[in-house]
Amino acid sequence: MTAQKHILIIDDEENLRHMLSVMLSRQGYRADCAANGVEGLAALRGTVYDFILCDIRMPEMDGKAFLQAALRDQVGSPIIMMSAYGTVDTAVECMKLGAYDYISKPFKKDEIVMVLRKAEERERLKDENSRLRAAAAGRFNHGGIISRTARMEEIFGKIRKVAGLKTTVLILGESGTGKELVARAVHCNGGRASKSFVAVNCGAIPENLLESELFGHVRGAFTNATGDKAGLFEQADGGTLFLDEIGEMSLALQVKLLRVLQEEEIRRVGATVSSKIDVRIVSATSRDLEADIQTGRFREDLYFRLNVFCLRLPPLRERVEDIPLLVEHFLRSALRDRDPGQMRIEPDAMRSLMSYVWPGNIRELENAIEHAAIVCEDGSITNACLPPAVRSVGAPWPLMEHDEELSIKKAEAAMERELIRKALARTGGNRTHAAKILEISHRSLLYKLKEYGID
Repeated sequence: MTAQKHILIIDDEENLRHMLSVMLSRQGYRADCAANGVEGLAALRGTVYDFILCDIRMPEMDGKAFLQAALRDQVGSPIIMMSAYGTVDTAVECMKLGAYDYISKPFKKDEIVMVLRKAEERERLKDENSRLRAAAAGRFNHGGIISRTARMEEIFGKIRKVAGLKTTVLILGESGTGKELVARAVHCNGGRASKSFVAVNCGAIPENLLESELFGHVRGAFTNATGDKAGLFEQADGGTLFLDEIGEMSLALQVKLLRVLQEEEIRRVGATVSSKIDVRIVSATSRDLEADIQTGRFREDLYFRLNVFCLRLPPLRERVEDIPLLVEHFLRSALRDRDPGQMRIEPDAMRSLMSYVWPGNIRELENAIEHAAIVCEDGSITNACLPPAVRSVGAPWPLMEHDEELSIKKAEAAMERELIRKALARTGGNRTHAAKILEISHRSLLYKLKEYGID
C-alpha cells in the first residue's frame, strides 16, 4: 500500500475488536475501535476513516441503525457489515441501503483482508474515474461551453483570436444555442476580463424604456426621473456590453446606437453634453438580419458596424455528438444535492435524446434532463422519464398503406409527410419555424404541403 489506511472497527465483543485491531495492524492498517453504533458515530465526527467494519447485532444502536445514520450524515467511507449466523438477511438489507459488502462470522484472516483489498481497489478506480471525468470535462469545457465537435472547436479558435481586441462581434444562432455563453467567453479571454460584463436583452425591455436603460438619464428628463441614473453603457465602461436580440431594437434606437459606435460617446436622456466611453460591443440575434435589411427592419450601416467579426453558432441538431457530454453536465447540475453517480441514462433514453431535433437547442436539452431527474425514481433515466415531445421520436414509423410493394420512393414520401406533420405539430402550425426545423426553405415547405395535401 502506498499510504496507511485508517479503519474504524465497531463491535460489542471486546475480544473480537482486539483481535481485528492486532490482525489489521500487522497488515499495514491503522485501526480505531468502538463498542456500538453510538460510539461509532461519535468517532466519525472527529475522524475521516478509509473503511468501516461494523457488526450488525449490538446494544444501544445496532449495525443497521448505524449504517442509516452514517448515510444520512453523508459519510463517504465504504461500510462493511459483519454478520453472525442468522443475520445474513439483515446484512443483505444493509447492502441494499448502501453498505459496500458484508462478511459472515466467524471469518478467517484472509477473508477480511481480501474484502478490504477489494474495497481499496474499488475506491482507487472511483478516484481514477473521477480524475478522468474531470480531465475530460476540462478538455471539452471552454468557459462553460461544452463541446468536442470540429465546428465548435473552430469557434473556440475564433474566440481566442478576437478576445484580446476591441473589435465588435456579432453572434448568430437559434434561440438556446448559447450565444450569451460565447459572449462571456469573448469577454473573459481578453484584456477586459477584470472589468464589467453587462448584458441586456433588447427584446425584453419596452422601446420607451430601452433608451434610458442603455444611455441613462438626468433628473427631470421624463416623468418619474427623480434623479440622475447611469445607463448600461456607463456601467460597462472599460468592459463589455452584450446586446442580446439586437434584431428587436427599434429603428429610432438603432440610429442612436450607430452614433455611439462611431463617436464612442454617449449622451444621457435629457442631457445637453456627451461623455466619452470605452466599451467593447458584442451583439447577438436569432433573426436573419440580412433579410431584415431588405425589408427595412434593420439598418444596413449599423449591421456593418456590428458585423466586423461574426460567430455563427450551429444548432444542437448539428452537434449530435455533443449530446452525451451535455447530458452528463446537465445531470450533474440537476443533482447538486445528490450523488450524480447514483443515476444513469439508459440506452433507450439516450437514443431518444440523440434522435430528437431540439428546436429549443441546448436550453431545451437542459430542461429535459432536469425533468427526467425529477421524475426518475429508481436511479435509471429511461425513455419514459423524458418529456413526451422528446420520447415520441422513439416511436416506430407508421406502416405505409402499401408497404407490401416495398417501394423506396413511397417509403421516402411517407417519412417526409410524417416529418412535416410532426414539425407543424411541434411549432403549433408556424410554417416558418417548421421549415427551419425541417432544414428546408419556406417555399419548399409550401410546395410539399400542397403536394401531400396537408392543411
